[in-house]
Amino acid sequence: MPDESGATRGTSHSAPDVLAPTRLGPLRLRNRVIKAATFEGATTEALVTQELIDYHLRPAAGGVAMTTVAYCAVSPEGRTERRQLWMRPEALPGLRGLTEAVHGTGAAVCAQLGHAGPVADGRSNGLPALAPMASFNPLSMRRNRAATADDIARVVAAHAEAASLAAEAGFDAVEIHLGHNYLASAFLSPRLNRRTDAFGGSLRARAAVALGITRAVRDALGDRIAITAKLNMKDGAPGGLTLDDSLQVARWLEEDGSVDALELTAGSSLLNPMYLFRGDAPITEFAANFPLPQRLAIRALGRTFFRTYPYRPLYLLDAARQFRAALRLPLILLGGITDRQGMDRAMAEGFDFVAMARALLREPDLLHRIERDTATRSECIHCNRCMPTIYTGTHCPLIGERGR
Repeated sequence: MPDESGATRGTSHSAPDVLAPTRLGPLRLRNRVIKAATFEGATTEALVTQELIDYHLRPAAGGVAMTTVAYCAVSPEGRTERRQLWMRPEALPGLRGLTEAVHGTGAAVCAQLGHAGPVADGRSNGLPALAPMASFNPLSMRRNRAATADDIARVVAAHAEAASLAAEAGFDAVEIHLGHNYLASAFLSPRLNRRTDAFGGSLRARAAVALGITRAVRDALGDRIAITAKLNMKDGAPGGLTLDDSLQVARWLEEDGSVDALELTAGSSLLNPMYLFRGDAPITEFAANFPLPQRLAIRALGRTFFRTYPYRPLYLLDAARQFRAALRLPLILLGGITDRQGMDRAMAEGFDFVAMARALLREPDLLHRIERDTATRSECIHCNRCMPTIYTGTHCPLIGERGR
């Protein structure tokens, strides 16, 4: 990847400075640190609010190169629940206000685009959730509907339309959600996709939705703004997407030239969410957000669904190394990056960007503090008590007010 001087990664043995300016596709960034997409819980009418703008202003003013707005659904049934932002003309004025506000801090802003598929709450949305196969959805206590070929064509087109709207609204980049067993990711999963048509069976067929979406977005945007994709390296669930299969999908994305970078993630919001987050599982706090029958069930069975994985710095690095070895495509490393030491190690390992999430909820100004003192350590304790706050406005409950 070219740096600001025009040099290409790989021509020098020295690792780039994570805090120096660089480029992501057509986009110039002030450093290599990205605020990863974390659902904000701040769009009460499925439109931009001042709370959403403030949420992104905090890390933007705190020094990150780019903040990522999550989650911008491409269609009404693609929302995880009815209050979630979805991309439509009515959303354009608010989106413009958001991008203008972030740009005022010197940061760039990215829109994460996707379709929740089997992770959508069909009861809340008032529309059936789509999935590769008809299945029971414990989130809505209803059945998901198997997506038809017409549904898939509509969803692919909706991604292109949403991307064009994002560019019109002033976003500098879009991130296409291919992870966590949302719709495109669910099609990649052998466990969730047992179809026998053109969208199931072989890996190439299971990847048709993901590859179709990224190509449609590239065709719609050209090089106007940067395009990234968030790809599961593995689902972390028996029978799910494996690392070897994900590597092949990544190779196809690289060959197609449809994305400027890949953000490497893991885990399934449907089957194993803590595989992404690591650390404590806040079951009691999650249960408190649900009505009594579901609350009791979550408390009784929560340890089965919220499996606990120990936290350690750079916890996705071992898997991500295999992608770095196989690809020339720029890669964004996330997972347990909270200090300058971790950032520098990611650069030394050949990654082009790092992404941070929970640590910036606790300390939105963390990057500025690291710039001033390289020995700075994050105050985030990986308790994950921020996760259940998505229902009321995502924040770190360990500080006295939302943000800092």
